[in-house]
Amino acid sequence: MKKLYFLLVICIFIACKKDTPKSIPVAKKKAPAIILTDERTVQIDTATINAYKSETLQQFYNSSENKTVWGNLKKRAYVLSQLSKSDKLGLEPEDYKATQLKKFEDRISSLSDKDLATYDILLTYNFEKYLNHLYKGKLDPKKLYTDWDLEEKTFDVNSVLIKAFNKNKLDSIVDAVQPKSQTYKQLLKALEIIDTFPEDNIKTIEAKDKITLNDTNSALINIKKRLLYWNDMSGKDSLTRIYDKKTFESIKKFQERHGLASDGVIGQSTISALNYSKEKRKQQIIANLERWRWYTTDLAENYFIINIPNYSLNVVENKDTTLVRNVVVGTSKRKTPIITSALKTVVFNPTWTVPPTILKEDVVPAMKRNRNYLAKKNITIYDTSGNVVEPNAWNENKPNNYRYVQSPGYNNSLGLMKILFPNHHSVYLHDTNHRNYFGRSNRSLSSGCVRVENPLELAEHILNDSLRFSKEKIDTIIASKKTMSFKIVKKYALYQWYWTAWNEKNQLIFRADIYNLDSNLYAKLRN
Repeated sequence: MKKLYFLLVICIFIACKKDTPKSIPVAKKKAPAIILTDERTVQIDTATINAYKSETLQQFYNSSENKTVWGNLKKRAYVLSQLSKSDKLGLEPEDYKATQLKKFEDRISSLSDKDLATYDILLTYNFEKYLNHLYKGKLDPKKLYTDWDLEEKTFDVNSVLIKAFNKNKLDSIVDAVQPKSQTYKQLLKALEIIDTFPEDNIKTIEAKDKITLNDTNSALINIKKRLLYWNDMSGKDSLTRIYDKKTFESIKKFQERHGLASDGVIGQSTISALNYSKEKRKQQIIANLERWRWYTTDLAENYFIINIPNYSLNVVENKDTTLVRNVVVGTSKRKTPIITSALKTVVFNPTWTVPPTILKEDVVPAMKRNRNYLAKKNITIYDTSGNVVEPNAWNENKPNNYRYVQSPGYNNSLGLMKILFPNHHSVYLHDTNHRNYFGRSNRSLSSGCVRVENPLELAEHILNDSLRFSKEKIDTIIASKKTMSFKIVKKYALYQWYWTAWNEKNQLIFRADIYNLDSNLYAKLRN
């Protein structure tokens, strides 16, 4: 019997093994054939192509049977022109060997077959690199940051290039692969505008104390020079040390352009913004162009878009902005992550469970000073069995052995409502018990989540049901103090992104780089 049983097990094992399907290799997409014309072509040694270690390049030349393709002067001229003026799009011509390619072109008629093959490969390799950079950026945000949660953009550059090549439509390909968003177009215009400014040699402004209307301060000479340079002050000025009315109005205009409190008071934030040189602002614009190439190309029909440095949320439906809200975002130590997601649920009267970071950095030190700290905030301590723990019985040496939950209510840390969306960072949109924060110009104050002004009106708008979720019905739900969750039926994407520069009506707009990302990103782009 034992032998029979053993034999049966072996048979079953073999049968299972036979039934297991073998993994099928994913077929590589074959690029369309390249249509060659009568211009001079030469055969390319595959070893020369393989030296670039680029599968894309190999596939491209498979489509031409490993023959050169850039014999047509018009096609070559277009590629060379685009690469040489790539700086107009915020890129660097020498990243695409613009000078080396021009040298080849200058002696095209005398090139040997070997040199012609080298030139042809360089043209293809660098133009495809350029198209890739325009479509999805030069750098990979996932390799730069841990808190950028964006879907990777895929791009079949061979299909795009060969199709345009065959149809003699190379002249439209560069525009076609770039982002179509209005902000991206505004940034390209901003780069064009800033290039019209002359080189600036204005000295750094130094002012320790605030400067108010009618004050006298030597720093005002360079302040006025800056205002004149950036066209915030018009005409000419005597450049006196007096803070006069004309300068006051110009400062307010400058402050508004930079997202500062436009009160005319010249404090450190205004001085810092004034001290940006033309070159630094240009670098900021270029860094923002790179970011917009990382973002999704096709925006949803309805979406929330949050610009973290601008502390703003716009609801866009059918290409129309239907709501605008001020928001509070994370501090530089507890950054709000960059996310593309979709809104799922509105929760009224939410409870709040203290997260690990806040527990470690805020709650534990406060509890050690005052055991009643959590009770005053309406936060209950639970042990691992779900039993309530009195503050005096709390073990300060094992704070992670407990769960800390704040009851619903007007003073709950999440306020009266939160909006959930899938993400890997445990963040959401929510109300706040610090509603006075929305009146501040600097609103980098949260622990990572985004706090939204007038959230109940926002909930009424997106739930979009005048019977179930009228203002009166929502007020009744809030008054019950019971936690209730409702699915958002209408589809809204969420774009929680970061950009610090754009232009409006040919006027340059900047925001403080609250997470200090711009300079570092620009340096990596030029590395």
